[in-house]
Amino acid sequence: MGPSSIRIFSRPLSASIRSRLQLRVHPTTLRTSTTPLLWAIGRRVFTTMDSVTATTHQGVLNPPTEAPKPKTNEHGKRPFAGRQNNGKHKKMSKKQKKAPVSEGTHEDVLKLDIEALMAGHRISDDDATTALPAQGSEIEVEVVELSSTGDGLAKQKGSDRIYVVPFSVPGDTVKVKVYRHLEKEGYTVADFIAVTKPAPIRDDSRISCQYFATCSGCQFQMLDYAEQLKIKKNVVVKAYRNFSHLAPELVPEVLDTIGSPLQYGYRTKLTPHFDGPPTARKRGNTKALEEMPPVGFTPKTSRKVIDIEECPIGTEAINRGMKQERARMAVEFGKYTKGATILLRESTKRVPKDGSAAAVPSSSSPPNSPGEKATQLPDALAAGILPESEVVVVETKKYTEYKTCITDFKGTSAEYIDDFVFTNPAGFFFQNNNSILPPFTQYIREHILPPAPKPSDKPIRRLIDAYSGSGLFTITQASLFPGGSIGIDIADQSIDFARRNAKLNGLKRQRVKFIAADAPELFKSVKEFDSDETVVVIDPPRKGCDDSFLRQLLEFGPKRVVYVSCNVHTQARDVGVLVRGHVGEAEAADEEDDVMAPVEETTTQKKKGVRYEIESIRGFDFFPQTSHVEGVAVLNRVKV
Repeated sequence: MGPSSIRIFSRPLSASIRSRLQLRVHPTTLRTSTTPLLWAIGRRVFTTMDSVTATTHQGVLNPPTEAPKPKTNEHGKRPFAGRQNNGKHKKMSKKQKKAPVSEGTHEDVLKLDIEALMAGHRISDDDATTALPAQGSEIEVEVVELSSTGDGLAKQKGSDRIYVVPFSVPGDTVKVKVYRHLEKEGYTVADFIAVTKPAPIRDDSRISCQYFATCSGCQFQMLDYAEQLKIKKNVVVKAYRNFSHLAPELVPEVLDTIGSPLQYGYRTKLTPHFDGPPTARKRGNTKALEEMPPVGFTPKTSRKVIDIEECPIGTEAINRGMKQERARMAVEFGKYTKGATILLRESTKRVPKDGSAAAVPSSSSPPNSPGEKATQLPDALAAGILPESEVVVVETKKYTEYKTCITDFKGTSAEYIDDFVFTNPAGFFFQNNNSILPPFTQYIREHILPPAPKPSDKPIRRLIDAYSGSGLFTITQASLFPGGSIGIDIADQSIDFARRNAKLNGLKRQRVKFIAADAPELFKSVKEFDSDETVVVIDPPRKGCDDSFLRQLLEFGPKRVVYVSCNVHTQARDVGVLVRGHVGEAEAADEEDDVMAPVEETTTQKKKGVRYEIESIRGFDFFPQTSHVEGVAVLNRVKV
């Protein structure tokens, strides 16, 4: 379902993921990507924290010794370092030459948006009078569209050239600095300088952050929230148009995006970081920092971290944690010979006002750490063990909630969704906007079963929660499935916490079960389930589902599928596969220019003839002020 990284990994991390852990992002990526770097390290990357060496301080990761900076090509991209052919030239096949854009990456999304704009706004050669400006020069451009990446797409008067400009909206006239012409891609990346003529929808008085347009975390603070929701609905519409490879009549109208109850102060996890000394990249470096470094996030136009004292989209507890960590760094900076990442994770202790007992998560945090002290609230607060400055007290009608900030990656955080309680390793993934989780899980509850089943249909009795993590859907939806619910994830520790959460929520093993299994093998674990009585919830990482998983899903053929995604572009791609009923058909369709071209079926698919139709598609705004939108697609099985 998030930004900026990613679900659960139990295998060793790849080099690219390790580099994200170290937050060493190439400047081209920073200039062309609007993925909020507040969560650029990914959605579930900290599952393998044993692969990273921690410093003496519990809340900071000290990255492994850094490798030399890789060589890059003219576009700042790493050269291909995969399979080699020993210098022999091999002729590319037609399919290789015409590889479809289907991965749903930032580059894929931007490319298709630019191509669509160029096709609809081209001027004649006679009117094209403006020469391509020199790199580094400053020009004025007019923003004509907004990419799904959150970047403005602009044009200079008298030119067809497309300029990608962050922090801008359609109707703006902006002054920019030309950063790089990408000749092969056919567009230019530019740095935002200032708005010279604002668009009617732009109101800079709405901006609540002093770092906006420098920090790359937010893109839309200048927009009314209703306008942000309209934009995000259009992102979902374009995702299905560009990536599903389905005929328009097979895709229902996208429903309005559900907004977040909180538009600021909602984010329950942040990971600020700091750079090491200039000598940090040298092998065997032992020289420590000589002064406190900037602690914050990476700006849009540079690799150097900018100093950020507070983040308005973070909760109050998170910002208090930020202040405390900055104060600690002012004293302890001399201990660091490398840059590092700091964890800020909110944890909640809930006390009923009627005196009844509440589920009380135990702590695995070290003695006297904030995580361990938080479980002793309110006694620790009353006794002065935990300073008032470290606790945010929230009064509701039924509860008093004590919110603290955990900085220990191995600590345990707790949060509540309605009356459900969930515990997680603080460094693991869990949704970072608690305010939207009650309406979000309620929406799933209202749509997970068919709205009007036929009298001849078997009643749906079972739930399979793929990519279950610590049990969000398995637990919150369990009451609807008398035959039981099963959550499956590849990470053993996530499954351990899911079982713990089921117990905390009073769910017996007969009703809820969790299994650690790799997603491509998960359906072997549920052979006893009748597919006619089963719903499958999918919540994969940003890259979406792989072919093996989709084949298994089609072969199992559950009655209903609810696909939750933090990347609506890969969601659209995968939903297209389920609607066609064939893995790989989109590629064949691209070559034949036919979105429903037939391909050879597997034996199982021939026997079952399973495919799906889309009942509904809707976006959820988990990250207000940013370009990110989560998607929920509901599908029903149909017989061919």
